[in-house]
Parts: sequence; C-alpha cells; structure tokens
Amino acid sequence: MNPSIKNKFAAQLFTLRNELEQDFPGTLRTLKAMGWPAVQISGLRNHTKEQIAAALQETGLRTAGMHVPLDRFRNDLAEVLAEAELFQTKDLICPFVAEDVRNEAGYRAIREELNVIADKLAAQGYRISYHNHDFELQVQIDGKTALEYMLEPSQTNAVLAEVDVYWVKKGGYDPLAFIKPYADRMPIIHLKDMTNDEHQAFAEIGTGTIDFEPLLNWGEENGVEWYAVEQDVCPGNPLDSLQLSLSNLNKLVDKQG
Repeated sequence: MNPSIKNKFAAQLFTLRNELEQDFPGTLRTLKAMGWPAVQISGLRNHTKEQIAAALQETGLRTAGMHVPLDRFRNDLAEVLAEAELFQTKDLICPFVAEDVRNEAGYRAIREELNVIADKLAAQGYRISYHNHDFELQVQIDGKTALEYMLEPSQTNAVLAEVDVYWVKKGGYDPLAFIKPYADRMPIIHLKDMTNDEHQAFAEIGTGTIDFEPLLNWGEENGVEWYAVEQDVCPGNPLDSLQLSLSNLNKLVDKQG
C-alpha cells in the first residue's frame, strides 16, 4: 500500500455536527492539528459558506465532496454550486432518501432525477454520487437490491457510488465483495467500523469487525480518491473517536509499507 494513501483520508463532518454548530473554524483547526488532510462537508451548521471557505483556506484542509440533501438538488442548486466552488470540490453526493420513497417507484424516480442533474452539470466537471444506508438493501428492483440498481455501472447511469461499508455489512453483505463492481465509479468511499457484539453499533476504525486492509488495497487499485471516515454516534467526544480512527488507519498503512 502506497504511503501517499494517507493524503486521501477525510473526516466526514456529520460526525462533528454539534461541535461545528458552536465553532466551525475552530473544529477545522483541531482536525488539521490532528493530522487530517481533508474533510467532507455535511451542512453549513449555522455558518456562512464564506466563513467555512476561509477556515478551509487557513488550515489547508481539502474538501472530499459535499453531502447535498435531495431537496437542495431540486430547489437550491445554484447555491449548492456556489458552495462547491468556494470549497473547491466537484463531488456532490445525495446522502439519504426519505422513508416514503424507499420503494421501487421511488428509487427509479430518484435515479432518473440524479441522472438529469449529472448530465446538466457534467460539462462543468461535477460528479453526482449516492451514499447508502442499509434500507436500500431491503428493496428489490430488476432482480437486484435497490442500492445496486441506483449505482448500476452502465453507460446509461451517471450516478456514481459512495458506498458506506458499515451499512453494507449491517445489511448482511460482505463490503469487499459488494464494492467490486464499482471500479473507477467510486471517487469516495465511506469507512466506519462495527462493534463486535449484538448491537452492531458504529465503532472507531480498527476496533470492530470490518477488515479495512483489503478495502484500502482495492481502493488504491480501482480509482478511489478519498476515504471518508464517519461515525454517526460516538461513545464519548467525537473528536477522540476521529483521532483513534485516523491513528489506526495510519498504523495500517505503515504496517503495509
């Protein structure tokens, strides 16, 4: 594993949503001091895009994409693009779909909608991806899961993958086997671990049941540009959880090197 992979680790900022609401710039400074090279944006958290862009510039943190709710794609696209421009990213990711559309008709409509947006923005260099949970694995479309339908690697589908390995495992699938169809179609992958108990809760990287070494090796061979670490719920201070995850990822790289 090439040691330069360490430059591709990004902290997904949903992990720090409460801290960011209090002090977005200060939290970014803490992440930079911790050794993170990049962050993935998940909402402005009561700050302006200019404040966040200034903090990114000051710290030198790069942006590993933005999570953009579906209603913002529909109703606020010009402002989304203004944020992306300031944050210097071309990756826009749909992170979630509402419960009432988690059915065959809903997924078909959303895939079509995201393709229209992707086609519209392609000339400006933007890429549209979809981020999963486990509910997409519980619906079947055309003989496969709704997630596989959404991410179908075909000429007619411009929706790229942002596979979350925790949710794939939670849904009963092997993460490494699941991501293999998305070679060169997954600019960003979401890394989070799963506790080794009956709760199968979110865990810091390297403390649970997911084997990350083959995932990183596959990513380096198949076009992954960013490894975004997210922990939806942390046992204590989320900054401590991100510190442990980064430390364990770096140790894994060093061991391979």
